[in-house]
Amino acid sequence: MKAVRLHAAGDLRVEDIPAPGTPAPGWVRLTVTAAGICGSDLHNFRTGQWITRAPSVAGHELTGIVAELGEGVEGLGVGQSVVADSRFWCGACTACLGQRHHLCEKLGFVGEACDGGFAEQVNLPARLLLPVDPAIDPAVAAMAEPLAVALHTLRRLALQPGEPVLVLGCGTIGGLCALLLARQHDGPLLVADRNAARAQRVAEVTGATIVPLEAEAIRAVLKGGLPMAAIEATGSTAALAHLLGCLEGGGRIGLVGIFHGRLDIDPNHLVEREVSLIGCHAFTDELPTALTALTVHHTALNGLVDQQVELDAVPAAYARLLAGEATGLKTILRPQGVS
Repeated sequence: MKAVRLHAAGDLRVEDIPAPGTPAPGWVRLTVTAAGICGSDLHNFRTGQWITRAPSVAGHELTGIVAELGEGVEGLGVGQSVVADSRFWCGACTACLGQRHHLCEKLGFVGEACDGGFAEQVNLPARLLLPVDPAIDPAVAAMAEPLAVALHTLRRLALQPGEPVLVLGCGTIGGLCALLLARQHDGPLLVADRNAARAQRVAEVTGATIVPLEAEAIRAVLKGGLPMAAIEATGSTAALAHLLGCLEGGGRIGLVGIFHGRLDIDPNHLVEREVSLIGCHAFTDELPTALTALTVHHTALNGLVDQQVELDAVPAAYARLLAGEATGLKTILRPQGVS
C-alpha cells in the first residue's frame, strides 16, 4: 500500500510499504478515509523532536472505516466509521491511573509511537477509536482531534461572561478556538495573524474582529480596555512576548502553540501585573464532546478546510504550509483519493 513516512528530520517520503495485515489482539485495522496535517507534524518534520521510531507513518488526526477486528475487540463492528484518539498512553503511571492520559509519563502520539493515518490503511488499538456519524464528511470528521484540543484550551482558560478574548494565530487550533468562542462565548472576539488571508477566512466564519498585535489598536477596538484573556496559538516566542503587553493586569494566556526556541521575558512582568501563563496540552475527556460539535459546526468546519490532497501530494503540502502559503486552516489528506 502507499504511505507517507518520516525517516528523519527533513526526510519525508511517499513509499509503497506492506499493508498492516491482521490486527493484533485488542487492535483494529482501519481503511483511512481522511487525515489532517497538523502543526506538530510540521514541527516534527523540521526538528525531529519527537522521532522515537523511524521510519514511521505520520498522521495523528484521522478518521476511517473499520476493516477488521483483532481478537477480543468489543463495541466496534466492521464497516463502522470511527475517529482516533491521538494519545498513546502507558496506562500504568500516576497520571494515567488518575485518568490524566494527556500527561502520561511515557506519552507518545499516533504517527510517532505507532504508525498513523498518512496511509491507505492503519492498525490502531481499539481503546483509541470512537464511533462517528457516517453522514459526517470525512474531511470534517478528521478535525475531531484538533477540535478536542481547542475545547480543552477553552476549558483551561476558564473564561468569564462578557470577557473580551484575543486569539493570536489563525491556524487550526487558533481558528477552531475562535469558532467555538463565536458560538459559545458572549464577549468580544478578536483575532490576529500575520497571514492576512487566513485571518480573513477565520473572521468570515466566526464574525471575529481582526486586529494588529498592538495595545493601542486593541484599545481602540475595545473602546479603552484590553483583553483579560488570550490564546497563543502561533508557537512564536516573539509573538508571545509581544502579547504580554496587550493584556490587562490579571490577564490570562492559554499557551497551545508548539514553540520553537526559548522565551526571554522579565518574570517581574508576570508577578507585578499578575499575568498567568496557562499550559494547554492535547486534551482530557473532550473528544466525545468534539464529536457532537462536528455535527453542530459541520458547515463552518467545511469552510475552514484549505485543501484536500492525495498521498503523493503530501510533501508538497508540507512545503506550502511551512512557507505560510495556506489561506485556510486545515489541509486534509484523502488516502483513497479526493472525490
